[in-house]
Amino acid sequence: MTELMQTADFLSRARRRMRYGALSREPLRLMRLEWKETVVECDWLMRAPDVWDRFLPQHLVRSHQSLQALRDALNLRDLVFAAFPRVSQAELRMFRREPDRPLEVLMCGTVHRANEIMQRVPSVAMRAKLCGFEFSLAEGILETRERVSCV
Repeated sequence: MTELMQTADFLSRARRRMRYGALSREPLRLMRLEWKETVVECDWLMRAPDVWDRFLPQHLVRSHQSLQALRDALNLRDLVFAAFPRVSQAELRMFRREPDRPLEVLMCGTVHRANEIMQRVPSVAMRAKLCGFEFSLAEGILETRERVSCV
């Protein structure tokens, strides 16, 4: 019963805390959550760009979307370890859904509870790398991963 309550707690926290992002008002959409003893696996969709960004240059829209995605990954990591006290490792993957294209993996990672994220590291991308996320970032924009080791 405890496992069910922890899962419900995670989903409730994720829905509440990830409903809106700092750079996108679109909600975060979880695709899959699997819990195995001390490991959690979670897949989610990258938030769509904010509707107010539609008048901005495309590279700026993608940059905002990428920064939001990095923040979401770090927040989701924190939520997993807060909701599941016995979990020591999480396999997290973020996908992008584009019209008329299959899902693309943009970010994945095996993150550990023991990895302390240095909050004083100013770069969100560097904090994500330090805690175990793998992604390709070119000029501030997340790119599709050609070789994904955690799929």
